[in-house]
Parts: sequence; C-alpha cells; structure tokens
Amino acid sequence: MTSIAIVGAGPQLGLAIARTFGSQGYDVALIARNRAKLDDLVGILTAEGISAAAFPSDVLDRDALTQALKDAATQFGGIGVLEYSPSAGLDTIGAATPAGTELAHVQHEIEFRLYGAIAATQAVLPAMREAGAGTLLFTTSTGSTKPQTPTASISTAMAALRSWAINLHKELVDTGIQAAHIGIDATIGTPTFYGQPRATADQLALLYWDLHMNHRDQSERIFRG
Repeated sequence: MTSIAIVGAGPQLGLAIARTFGSQGYDVALIARNRAKLDDLVGILTAEGISAAAFPSDVLDRDALTQALKDAATQFGGIGVLEYSPSAGLDTIGAATPAGTELAHVQHEIEFRLYGAIAATQAVLPAMREAGAGTLLFTTSTGSTKPQTPTASISTAMAALRSWAINLHKELVDTGIQAAHIGIDATIGTPTFYGQPRATADQLALLYWDLHMNHRDQSERIFRG
C-alpha cells in the first residue's frame, strides 16, 4: 500500500510531506476541512507529477473523517501511511493558562487532537494489521513535551496524544506496523514563539520520511532545530 493520507493537510508541512512521499511514488490523500484549499494543493502536486486527491472532512466529525479515509483507501488501494497533524488556527483554539482553563477548553482540544487521531487510526489500522505493514505518524508542537503556561489547555491535549501514540507503538511491536509521535519545537516560516528556532517545511518533511523508512523501531522523534 504505497499511499499516504495526510489529515490536516495544509500549504506548509502537509504539502511538504505530500511532496516528499509523492516524489517517492506514493499516492497522496489530502484531508482537511476546506475543499477549495485542498483542490489548490492537489493542483500543485498534480503539476509536479504526483498522484493526489482531496477528501474534505472535519476531524471533529468522526463519521465524516472515517468515511474520508475509507474513500481514500478505496481510490488508492489502501492506506500505507497515516499522518495526523490538523491545525485549529490561532483564531479558533481555546488557549488558556492552567488556572484559567475551563472544561470546555480542554474538551475541545481533546476532541480535536486525541479523539480525532484515535478515529483516524481506527479507520486504517484493521487493513494495516491484515497487510502486516503500515505507519502511523502523529504530530504535535513542543507543547506535548515542553508545555508553556499560556497554552496549557492545548499542551494538555497534545501530551495526551503523545502518550497514546507511544503506547500504541508498544502495542504494535512485531506486527510490522509503526506508530510514532513527532514533536516539533520550531516554527515553520513564521515569527518564533518562546525563542523557538525556525524550520522549513521541506526540512521537517524529510524527518517523516526517514522515520518511516529507516527508524521503524522508534516511537518518537523530537525536532529542536
């Protein structure tokens, strides 16, 4: 199954990962909320000779997300790699300090980051088990390992996703399926936060390919610039 599904595909990291895998012959399924933006990405990849298709879905709509992944598997003959990295956008996330956190803040972030990842995994893992091969990659920012007080509600959910992904890796040992968490302690093409270094999306995308191809025994990779 030489195909990758990128959940949360966007014009920075998502596009770079799509290019990296696509240039190696992988079919690319792009999943995100905005159909028009996905179509733009498909157009870019297609012009570069990469097989790509858009499957619009919101990770908060578990049924729609599951269907999008099933549709992608049907079109491309299965999903060999799942990469999960949706972004809520700075204008929509419920950032809050620990003392200022309300249950609704944490619930939204857990739904968006952890529950969405679990739903996506449930959609592709059975076929991977049957094939005895597959890769599951879950992306967070540095908040999962180095939380910042102003965004405690977000980093709490990221830490939960990290813990779940690493435990999933342990469960899948000797099945031929790799699960791994990727933590990015850098900003991509934007002003830095909290003194973080900058990184290019292309630079980061190579990390995903290397982890998938050469370090399948690893459950985590932290990029610190």
